[in-house]
Amino acid sequence: MALENHTQAISGFILLGFSDFSLHIQRFLFVLLLLIYTLAVMGNLLVFTILTLDSTLHTPMYFFLRNLSFLEICFTTVTAPRTLVVLLAEDRSISFFACALQMYFFFFFGSEECVLLGIMAYDRFVAICNPLRYSIVMSNKRCVHIAVGSWIMCVVLQFGQITFILSLPFCRSKVIQHFFCDSLPVLRLSCADIYVNDIIRLVASVIFLLLPFLVILSSYIYIITTVLRMHSTDGRSRAFSTCSSHLAVVTLFFGTTMLAYFQQSTDSANERIVAFIYCFVNPMLNPMIYSLRSKEVKGALRRKMWEKLSLFRL
Repeated sequence: MALENHTQAISGFILLGFSDFSLHIQRFLFVLLLLIYTLAVMGNLLVFTILTLDSTLHTPMYFFLRNLSFLEICFTTVTAPRTLVVLLAEDRSISFFACALQMYFFFFFGSEECVLLGIMAYDRFVAICNPLRYSIVMSNKRCVHIAVGSWIMCVVLQFGQITFILSLPFCRSKVIQHFFCDSLPVLRLSCADIYVNDIIRLVASVIFLLLPFLVILSSYIYIITTVLRMHSTDGRSRAFSTCSSHLAVVTLFFGTTMLAYFQQSTDSANERIVAFIYCFVNPMLNPMIYSLRSKEVKGALRRKMWEKLSLFRL
């Protein structure tokens, strides 16, 4: 009865954030995060807008890139505003409901990004290795079906994972050793056996991290093999240029997320540093990578800027 009453008494949590760091470091992190978050939202919004307005970029590759830009805005917005408040305010409490919502949307958008990066790798595989069938395999209708199907899958599966976590009793502590409600720091607060939850976390990591990564890896093995067989140097250059930006984004995203979710680290400082990179730094860099390395995106941006300047002159 005492345990039940204690469990029921916990109606919220306290986010540690970076409160174990010095005040000067916290202020520096606040300014840094505010700058990174602003650049991430503006950069991804710019790419999304350009890809939407320019009809020449209404191709499967840029359709998925437009989805990725939208996802990046949502993904970083799930954690950035709350982290900024935690860095600045003395009150670091978060209600149980708010923690549940943050955890769900973080995993939903994060898993959808993993799946989407895998789909984008497959799109490049078909375009380079089987170009004659590209318009059939990756038709506009099929791309929409693939995108909608991936969203529905992530909605359902992540709801199941979060339900298992939140059904646990929490009676050890209210302090989450993180700057947002992540699964492992929350699970550490449970007074129940979390063996089943660890299995579910592992299965989810395999489905949403390992499987898309294997799809990406196998796609690029076929792509590289096909490109190396090309006799035209110009053809090889074009093929590699269309894949280089996606490959850079994949390396950044999967490198940091796999480091976070496949190693069982007990060092909360390291966990927070790695999480800071994949939550905030990656979404800021992605639009820069795509806009700087894609001639089509840069060309569309110049055209839209020229149109605006022409209107102002009139």
